Amino acid sequence: MTTIAELPPGFVDKVLSAQSTFRSVMDAMARPGSVQRIVPMAGAPDTMMRGTAAIALTLFDHDTPLWLDARMVESSDLVKWLKFHTGAPVVQDCSIASFALISDGTALPPLDRFALGTSEYPDRSTTVIIQVDSLASGRGFELRGPGIDGVATLQASIKPFDLFERLRINEALFPRGIDVVLVADDAVVAIPRTTRVVSKGS
Repeated sequence: MTTIAELPPGFVDKVLSAQSTFRSVMDAMARPGSVQRIVPMAGAPDTMMRGTAAIALTLFDHDTPLWLDARMVESSDLVKWLKFHTGAPVVQDCSIASFALISDGTALPPLDRFALGTSEYPDRSTTVIIQVDSLASGRGFELRGPGIDGVATLQASIKPFDLFERLRINEALFPRGIDVVLVADDAVVAIPRTTRVVSKGS
């Protein structure tokens, strides 16, 4: 059984690292499809990538209910790490989660099960953070929408393979909807609800 002292550490410099990580995530949101790097590395438990750990340390707190996929929730060390470093409550009902962490994209629940926000408070939706194989190689995608000058391109190895087709629910929901953050090790790409993504050539 892992003790608190044996858990992976958080940020060495909490303030500067959190500020840097926050900027990286905000830059990713402002420029959908652009690959941003998270420079300050945090210790991460098994099944959690370093970039995901840094985002958790920066954005999660006791007021942000968190939903974990089965692979993550089965890791007692990961759950302990999150509780110790962030205080975020882990919930079983994904419809009340502020954030969802997905380590196995093939097991991503239907997106309409997450919080979609309301017309009055569209920000009360779940931000879904999905760990992926690569944000530098794989299938090609074209992105359009606010924050993109014309068309942006992204090469990525993503599961589920139909993620962007699933995200089309955002078109009918706006201003409600789901924002997605893709993480591959220390690389981050944001797909806000206003972004439309298609496979290149389709």
